[in-house]
Amino acid sequence: MKTRLSAVLLAALFIVAGFGSPAMAGKKKIRIGYVEWACATASTNTVQAVLQEKMGYDVELLPVSAAAMWKALEIGDIDAITTAWLPVTHGHYIEKMKDKVVNLGPNLEGAGIGLVVPKYVTIDSIAEMNANADKFDGKIIGIDPGAGIMSKTEIALEEYGLDKFKLVDSSGAMMTATLANKIKNKEWVVVTGWTPHWKFARWDLKYLEDPKGVYGGSEEIITFVRKGLKEDMPEVYNFLDNFHWTLAEIGQQMGWNAEGAEPYDSAKRWMNENPDRVNEWISKQ
Repeated sequence: MKTRLSAVLLAALFIVAGFGSPAMAGKKKIRIGYVEWACATASTNTVQAVLQEKMGYDVELLPVSAAAMWKALEIGDIDAITTAWLPVTHGHYIEKMKDKVVNLGPNLEGAGIGLVVPKYVTIDSIAEMNANADKFDGKIIGIDPGAGIMSKTEIALEEYGLDKFKLVDSSGAMMTATLANKIKNKEWVVVTGWTPHWKFARWDLKYLEDPKGVYGGSEEIITFVRKGLKEDMPEVYNFLDNFHWTLAEIGQQMGWNAEGAEPYDSAKRWMNENPDRVNEWISKQ
């Protein structure tokens, strides 16, 4: 599986750039890794805003591929991630490193992944796709190749015998751009999709049924931190341990981003409009 940046290369770049270990970088410097998905962008910027605006820390966000993100956390080149999808999407990563990172539990419940089509598409199941391959131009529009949903879709191609389809590597932005264009012209299209995502508020979409259970059921988005963070930065550790919100709350912020707002500005706006929630994260022990 290709990635935009291999884990080994990522680690090398950190060293060359002079980042070194977070534990050595000074108490007020925090680094958080994330993949540039809409939900990950919202949650990571929210954590950054609270840490910087309310708690006085200097936070650096590092957008990388999923594989590189997990490896960087494992070896301590980043302090935390807020975008681990379990048990299905990122399950293959955590199986390899569950004893090398720290699980702080879910920050969001009710997430899910699967193949998504506009509601005007007249099939309802992945099992019906092959018979309608021509209408989809034989393509499943994906995102970055290191994403867990892409790995699951490769399995779906095999499990459902979708030999008339090709999974197209793309990005979150390119996937939604293709979706928008196809919907504008009332054409059939199938994309890799997940909840939460703003596209469900913008367009009438549906998940195709998955009778073989390739994509699993409901998922949780979980916060993980590097080993040693609790001892190095207990205040940061406690905040990340407390960080938790709802589908409606993250959806509101994702909607602002989709309308063109800068993610950090959206995060500060949401933080200022929800002071009780933010104080709960900060003050709860």
